[in-house]
This record gives sequence, structure tokens and C-alpha cells, in this order.
Amino acid sequence: MHVREAVLEILEQNKGTEYPGAELARMLGVSRNAVWKAVQELKKKGYPIEAVGKKGYCLSGESDILSPQSIGFWLSDFKTPLQFEVYEEVPSTNTILKQKAEAGAPEGLVCVANRQTMGKGRLGRSFYSPPDTGIYMSILLRPTLLAQDALLITTAAAVAVARVIETASGRPAQIKWVNDVYCDGRKVCGILTEASMNFESGGLAYAVLGIGINIAPPAGGFPEEISSIATALFGENAHVSGIRSRLTAEICRAFFELYTKLPDKTFMEEYRSRSFLIGCDVDVLSPGGSRPAHVLDIDADANLVVRFADGAVQSLSSGEVSVRRRST
Repeated sequence: MHVREAVLEILEQNKGTEYPGAELARMLGVSRNAVWKAVQELKKKGYPIEAVGKKGYCLSGESDILSPQSIGFWLSDFKTPLQFEVYEEVPSTNTILKQKAEAGAPEGLVCVANRQTMGKGRLGRSFYSPPDTGIYMSILLRPTLLAQDALLITTAAAVAVARVIETASGRPAQIKWVNDVYCDGRKVCGILTEASMNFESGGLAYAVLGIGINIAPPAGGFPEEISSIATALFGENAHVSGIRSRLTAEICRAFFELYTKLPDKTFMEEYRSRSFLIGCDVDVLSPGGSRPAHVLDIDADANLVVRFADGAVQSLSSGEVSVRRRST
């Protein structure tokens, strides 16, 4: 491990505690000058490290800079092997991870970015990803799943995110089929799973699970085109030290606990209970237009069961719906 990363790991694990340069040097088996250089490099990257007289170096408890060390701190007791790569800016964490998957990267690699310039949403849409105010992450998976069961990854992730959001904020979290998490009637999280098929086995070669969460409102508010439907988990004046690192870790923990249970689909009952579409009148959207329908249920395979105006009942495994009005 590079001296800089080693120093950061110690300071992240002991925020607010002063560590003399000599002690850090002794712990890492390097010179005091090497520690000093590492601290200067970290400060250039924006870490609020203070030199407290003769007491040593101290990382401010208010630091919310994402790093493998800041995320890993919350997973010290987690047994699933995860590897975090953190970027200041990328086009899309899903794109980065798909490239790494094609090159043979292992399951459990997690790509996290402070900002995305081309964040991906479903059906070719973009996901607004401004700096410092959101969680933008992708997880590489190599599941033993048939291609038709890939939807279970998205639904398990939605349940995991809803649980974490609810615990962290105290706000009820609901799910809009198939991949959005809502708080107070507005979207706070989008999920996009992209998969590559193994044609020999009929299963998945890999899947990349992308998750984007609005943690705080961006400066100036959300863009006009999404201002009426988007919300943030916390208000603009809220500040919780290290919240993005902690929630990134907790989402990974919650998701992988469900991921091991994908075949038995035990999480689907919670997914159904969190859905606000069941019982609603919707428009089923398609390239050919929209058709009015009534949502009857979500089945065990995560399909949306709808009844069209002509009485035909259909199970939708993909696509999008728009809520028309609440049923009485």
C-alpha cells in the first residue's frame, strides 16, 4: 500500500484524533519525511488534515470526501470481499465497470464517483450527477443466473436501497417498478442493471449494477426538467459527517445480504409491500405509444401484472409505466 493511502486509512479510522508524525512513521515503517509528503499530497486532494502543534496530524470529523478508506471503515466486519475504486469524475460508473468486467475483473469490484458527466438512466435517459451531493456507484457481479432472471438483481437492489434510506433518514421509502426509489412522492434514487449474456450457458457472464442517489440538493436546485419529480434524501442545510461513505458501505452490505438469496426470492414480498403502483391506474409506455392499464400485482418474478382497458391481463417484464391517478 502506498504511504499516502496508508496514512489516510489510519486518519480515516480515527477522525478527530491527533497522530504525531513520528508515531505514523513508526506504525508504517517509513520516515517522518515520507509521512509529511503523504499528508501534503492528501491536503492537495482536499482532505481537511490539520497539523495540531506537536500533537500531530488530525483528519477533521467533518470530512465527507469519498475514498476506499472512508468507505471501507464502515465494512470492517463485513465478510464479503469488496474492492473499491473511487474517482473524482467519470462519464459513467457503469461504463467504467463494464470495461473492467470485459477485461476479467472479479465480482465485488465497486466503482464510486464524486461526479458523472454522462450518468446513465433507463431507456437511454441520463441521470443527473452533480459533484459532492450524491452517491454514484456501480457493483460488478458474476451471478449464476439465467438471463431471464436478471431482473431480480434490480429488485433486490431496490429493496436494499429502500432499507438503507429509511434507516438513515427516517423517511418512508417506496419503490416504483422496476428501478426507482421514492420518498414523499418524489424520486430519490435510480437503479440501472446492465448485463452481458453467456450464450453457451444461457446465463449471465456478468452484470453491472448501477445506483445513483440524491443525498443533498445541488447548488441552485435540480434542473427544471426534473425539479418536479426529483428530491434529495437530506435538505440543503443538513450535514452529516461522512454520510456518503457510510451510505455507500451500508448499501453494499444490504445488497449483498440479499444477493446471496436471489434464487429463493424471499425479498420479493418486501418489494411488493413497498410498491406504490399496485392498485393504480397507469399508462404503459412503449415506442408505439401508451396504453391505459390498471396495476393488479407484482408477481414472484418481479413482473408487473396489469389489466388493459380491453380486459386483457399481461405480465410486463420490462418497459415503463406512468401513474395516471390513484385508485379509489
